[in-house]
Amino acid sequence: MAVRKIIRMGHPNLRIPAQDVPAQAIGSSELTRLVDDMVDTLHDYGGIGLAAPQIDEPLRLAIIEIPGGHSRYGEIEAMPLTVFINPVVEVVDGTTAGYWEGCLSVPGLRGFVERPQHVKVSYTTSQGQPAELELQGFWATVFQHEFDHLDGRLYIDRITDPTKLVFEEEFNRYLAD
Repeated sequence: MAVRKIIRMGHPNLRIPAQDVPAQAIGSSELTRLVDDMVDTLHDYGGIGLAAPQIDEPLRLAIIEIPGGHSRYGEIEAMPLTVFINPVVEVVDGTTAGYWEGCLSVPGLRGFVERPQHVKVSYTTSQGQPAELELQGFWATVFQHEFDHLDGRLYIDRITDPTKLVFEEEFNRYLAD
């Protein structure tokens, strides 16, 4: 297990769509080690989600861990650390809402992004089992943000109003509740 370097906006590999994790790799010592490294990295950097491409591993693999409690997004229900292999997002309802998003690969900035607020995610677990989740609100936004990395996209690509891309310091000073 190791903390890996998170590559940042401008690194060309962040813009390359990731490859599917082969079925025979699920449960392997190599994939287990990669997931362990991702967990260590996520905890060290202080995020709530991390996609493998962010540590320069071009695989359709992401982890999400949402601590419960009060946050700048309101009261959030916790989600234990979960591994998502080859996830696919389907929009259930296209009604959108916006959140100020940040990203470990775009440090120091926040951007206001509107996304569908009701999605279904199909994925494979780290045990190789198919699984599905239906997500709404903040959780739907988090999952879409993380899984965008698997397609070579960053949240800044989804900002429709360029005046709503700000430095975190100014966000905290002028825009945070």
